Amino acid sequence: MEQIKKVKSISIWVFIVPFIAVNTCLLLTTQFHEFNLIPHQYRIFHPFPYIDGGVSISRTARYFPSYLIFKPAMFFTAYLLIIYWLNNRKIINHFDNTNKYRNKIVYFGIASAIALILHSIFLGVKFDNDLYKLFRRIIMFTFIIFEIVAQTYLVLALYSIKEKIFKHISEAVLKLKLILVSILIIVAAISIPIISLPGDDFYGINLKFLKHALEWDYFLGVISFYLLTFLMWKKN
Repeated sequence: MEQIKKVKSISIWVFIVPFIAVNTCLLLTTQFHEFNLIPHQYRIFHPFPYIDGGVSISRTARYFPSYLIFKPAMFFTAYLLIIYWLNNRKIINHFDNTNKYRNKIVYFGIASAIALILHSIFLGVKFDNDLYKLFRRIIMFTFIIFEIVAQTYLVLALYSIKEKIFKHISEAVLKLKLILVSILIIVAAISIPIISLPGDDFYGINLKFLKHALEWDYFLGVISFYLLTFLMWKKN
């Protein structure tokens, strides 16, 4: 059916666009300093944040010219996400129009896309106010929570109609999606209290680098869900 083709094609772009955008911003901030693309005071030297947590995603994306890449990419990703979730509901409705998860998928999926748009809009806006900083943090948490809830409901919906769609999907990849979502939920439950702690030191542990590494790895985990979607649906 047409919606399956759309979901398959959209999902790979939901993975590629943010992955390239975020890592391009990382390279601009940490490499190519001889081209003077990033002002000296904003440069970071040679971290690999997926492991060492040397810099946060927002730190690499909030300054010129990085935000010229990051913000349009996130706006486009949010647009793709909205189409993605709407088409997934159509797929679920086609096979089971009474499925209890079909509307929840759209509610939380579109809410996560809106939160991503808001986060991108306010990224880099300087306003020295504790309430504003709390607002930005809430937006980021909202995006993460809504995104994971939407992904969870989608996996549950697919499992509930598995017998009807088995000809269209790779069951092994569907199991990988379930494992990935489970890991994301567990990591979120463990890490949210950690990253909510004030300051960057906790009994001698440098939380700053831990928070940054979690941010990069979690970002990779979230968008990998869409790569698995592309691999799950069969071409024909």
